[in-house]
Amino acid sequence: MTERAVPELRDPDVAPAGDTTMHEHSDVEALHGARNNRVIWLLLAASFVVILNETIMGVAIPHLVVDLGISISEAQWLTTAFMLTMAVVIPITGYLLQRFATRPIFIAAMSLFSAGTLIAAMAPGFEVLLVGRVVQASGTAIMMPLLMTTLMTLVAPSDRGRLMGRVAIVMSVAPAIGPTISGLILNSLSWRFMFWLVLPIALAMLVIGIRRVENVSEPRKIPIDVFSVVLSALGFGGLVYGLSQIGAETGGSSLGAAPMWIAFGVGAVSIGAFIWRQLSLQKHDRALLDLRTFLSRNFSISIGLMTIMMAALFGTIILLPIYLQNVLHLEPIMTGLLLLPGGLTMGLLGPTVGRLFDRLGPTPLLVPGAFVVSGVLWSLTMVTDTTSPWLLLVAHVVLSAGLAFMFTPLFTSALGSVEPKFYSHGSAIVGTVQQVAGAAGTALFVTIMATQTLTATTAGATAEAAAASGIRSAFMVGAILSLLAIVGAFFVRKPADMMEGAPMAH
Repeated sequence: MTERAVPELRDPDVAPAGDTTMHEHSDVEALHGARNNRVIWLLLAASFVVILNETIMGVAIPHLVVDLGISISEAQWLTTAFMLTMAVVIPITGYLLQRFATRPIFIAAMSLFSAGTLIAAMAPGFEVLLVGRVVQASGTAIMMPLLMTTLMTLVAPSDRGRLMGRVAIVMSVAPAIGPTISGLILNSLSWRFMFWLVLPIALAMLVIGIRRVENVSEPRKIPIDVFSVVLSALGFGGLVYGLSQIGAETGGSSLGAAPMWIAFGVGAVSIGAFIWRQLSLQKHDRALLDLRTFLSRNFSISIGLMTIMMAALFGTIILLPIYLQNVLHLEPIMTGLLLLPGGLTMGLLGPTVGRLFDRLGPTPLLVPGAFVVSGVLWSLTMVTDTTSPWLLLVAHVVLSAGLAFMFTPLFTSALGSVEPKFYSHGSAIVGTVQQVAGAAGTALFVTIMATQTLTATTAGATAEAAAASGIRSAFMVGAILSLLAIVGAFFVRKPADMMEGAPMAH
């Protein structure tokens, strides 16, 4: 076990009466506590800003098609490339967070994100805009595992649920309100302002980080396995690319679908080789992504449930705007405003759910949350081309509440169930799962929707009725998958070191 560079946040053993060192130690403890809180809050704010950009482009696609003279499939690459870059970079962060201290990692992440935002804002055409999105995503991919690893390192087990509630805001609310933010901006401003308005915030956080973030981890000099990096990039990149192309290839020829199947093949073979390589390297503590985290049954079950919930979240994020704009013909600003209450609900519930987790554990939260998510997805299988948008608003708010009761317990239970020396690897796995599950959910929902819409159109349905039919079918698949989450919710346990009276895990 590596030695901790930072004192625990819990009180030390009480010194003998009259011992002045007790007061000196208390002063040092308070100083470190203030520093740790400052670092965590800055990481939370920075992570929210960078993760927000993952879904902010969705509503802007029609504007980009006109302004840049590109096709819808090309414009969709601005989101696909972001997810693809995240999937490639995040697995490497397990190594980076062990090799480098907190401050340089934060500066690198925010510098990349700020540079990418500037490139995108000034982009003269599609190609440069795409490059800007890739650079943005490189910084974003580092920030999320950095936040979670730092939190797990600094915060006592008894307080993790409360702070993980805030992490849940970042990981689930930021992508959920991305379409809302872009809809509000596009109502009166150019798409470039989606970047110009974010840039000063990103630069301000970079400057604050340079001045205020202190190193709260102890880096270790470990060699990087280049072969693992290549296998990771090919494996996770190929998988996300293949998933992102499923919807685009629906109804196409077998020749047109060839790149998709090639990507899946390369991805599957590379991930298999990557796993084999990590199993070999981890015997000597040299793995790029240590898979011993999965030896924890609680971690594995939590990751499985997280995959289902992230797929449901991202699939819903992509389908509801399509339904509201293409079926009900609402303006982008109205679409954004209708989706805003759901995102705010998830955010407001995050800290409350975190405190409940600290008191009650995961089961009393996960089980009702899973039932609520499943119930909403089943209700969405009944939408038609005349469904009231207000019913969609209510459904989205209730769905967001159910997801809020799922994400915080899952994040906390997953990472709290691994050994402290594996925190960075566990954080990287959680981030990778988010990206792959998001891509899978998007691909699954869009593919089912496109296939059923084409069938209904061929049968003579109107464009609106056909689109509604496709969306019903997509939500039906999501509803069926949600039943697995209900079963799994009964098997997640509170990590041992978070039990009342348990000793510290570190």
